[in-house]
Parts: sequence; C-alpha cells; structure tokens
Amino acid sequence: MTHTLSGSRTRPAPARSPGDAAGRILRAVAILACLPYIGLKIAWMSGGHVGIPEGSELRDPGRQTVMVVANGLSVLMDAAVVVLALLLTRPWGLRAPAWLTVLPVWVACGLLAPIMAGFPAQLAARALGFGGGDGGRSSGSSGTFLAEWVFGMVYGGFIVQGLALGGLFVLYARRRWGHLWRGRIADLPAHGAAPATRRPVAVVIALLTAVPAAVHLLWAAGSDAGLSHDRSQDRGSDFSVLEGAYVVFALITALGVLMVAFRAGRPVRLALPLSLACVGSAALACWGGWLLLTGLTAQNAAQEPTALMYLTYAVQMTVGLLVLTAGGRFFRERGSAGGAAAYRAS
Repeated sequence: MTHTLSGSRTRPAPARSPGDAAGRILRAVAILACLPYIGLKIAWMSGGHVGIPEGSELRDPGRQTVMVVANGLSVLMDAAVVVLALLLTRPWGLRAPAWLTVLPVWVACGLLAPIMAGFPAQLAARALGFGGGDGGRSSGSSGTFLAEWVFGMVYGGFIVQGLALGGLFVLYARRRWGHLWRGRIADLPAHGAAPATRRPVAVVIALLTAVPAAVHLLWAAGSDAGLSHDRSQDRGSDFSVLEGAYVVFALITALGVLMVAFRAGRPVRLALPLSLACVGSAALACWGGWLLLTGLTAQNAAQEPTALMYLTYAVQMTVGLLVLTAGGRFFRERGSAGGAAAYRAS
C-alpha cells in the first residue's frame, strides 16, 4: 500500500468505464456537427444572404424581423445540443434530475429522427428517378427558396448530431437506468394493477395514432385533400417520402406501446418496443408541434394550415404527450419494483 509523505493512504484513481472514450469521441462529433448550422444562422441574423438566392422570399425586407426571431430560436435549439452532449458525458450529468435529461433527449430525438430517416430516403428516391418535387426547396412564385447545398450541409449535420446524441444517450442510460429496460417482454408481469391500467391506455394511444397515420398515408399516396395551397404546390417525391416517414413513425409508436402493454412478442428484448414507442412518439409530437407553430405564424392564407392539418398536428402532439406520460409511469413502476425478476438478462 502506498502512502503520502504525511502517512495517509492515497486513493486509487477511479476506474474508467469502457464507454468513456467512446463518449468523448461522440461528444466532440456532436458539438462539431452543430457549428456549420449555427454559423449559417448567425450569418442570416446579421443580414447576410449566404445560401439565399436572388428571388427568394427570405430576402424580402418585410420578413427580416421574422427571420431574426426564427433563426435566433434555431440557434438556441442547436446550442442546446452542445449543452446536452456535455450533460450526457460529464459526472454532474449523472446527478441531474431525470426529466432534465430525458425530456431534452426526447425532443431532440423527435426533431432529428424524421430528418435522419427522410433525407437519405429522399436522395435515394431522386437518384432512382421517382417523381420530382423540391420538398420545400422552392417558394412558389418567388423562385428558389434556398441553395441546394444548404440542405445538404444542414441535414447532413443534423444526421450526424442525431447519431452522436443517440450513442451518447445509450451510454448514459445504460449507466444510470440500465436495470429499468433490460430483460425481455416475457419478464413483464402479466397480472396486477399496473398491467390492467396499461392496456386501455395503450389502446387509446393506438387508436389516436391511426388519425395521423391515415392522413399522412393519404398525402403520401398523392392526394392533396386537406392540404394548404402552398403544401399542395410543393408535392413531389420529397414530399411523399417525408409523409411516408410520418406513417412509419405512427405505426412504430402504436406497435411499441401495444407490445409492452399486451406482452406481445415475448422473446423480444424490452429495449426494442420501448425504443420504438420513444422514437415514434417523439417524432410525431415534436414535428406536430413545430408545424402547428409555423402554421400559426403563417404570413398569408396560402401558407396557413387547413383544419385537417391542424387536427393532424394536434393529435400527433396528444399521442406524444400520452406516450411520454405513460412511459414515465412505466419506469417509475419498474424502479419501485426494485428490478424484480423482470430483469432476467440473458
């Protein structure tokens, strides 16, 4: 045993987790991926027009106040990714209240997941020659909305952020709450007050997801029923792919919730349906909320969402909040059980 000069024992250096090195790398990647987007937004807030072609409505002097507010909000949201990356990798992050970690990760997941799934699928659809459309890259009669390279840089950065944050949260959650989501669906209790309450809630959530799933499927199939004028003009392969992605997110939300509530697919690891419900509900709720907000700030009647669009976005937010609430209760019950025999990890 080694001793200091005063005779007291020295404490051994704390052992590093195998995930520490991976966490540092992922944190650096997440932070670096934010910089191009933040830099571009600050340039626009300062009056610059980099990436904004002549004729774009974004150059309209009457929109400058809206541009500054919207871009300022975007900068704050992406800067939150930096804070989140630090929270998930620093010792003080393990002492943070659970909601302060889970809620921002859920929101980030919801905003990034459709981009991570939709943008590569849009590129693939265009490469294969399926249809046309700009997916919002034009602004109607005003011409090109943004230069093409802006979408590649911004969405590419978002995809990298999503992958890095996802990896960081897995490492963090495994260390802090790993005992709550290990095991298989078969390990969940089949009887008792908790399962009895869980099933009707799951049915309600599944029925609600049918609304956005049906509407987005209708739009993905080429119908413009219930679309605003601007959205109907922007239809094309990009639009259809993104609408199809929302259908998938609605379906995986219902699937994940029902699997947990009814113990369906018993040999499956519990982490799978929990992940499906988390990602799907976050995507529905966060993009429903974002589209609802942008609709409320529409500049003209052509951009204002229709009643069906408002209903769809509102239901998406409701589904997300219900899943978030049910998930919180589910994990509290798991924690109260102290890990029970439900965590027979193989």
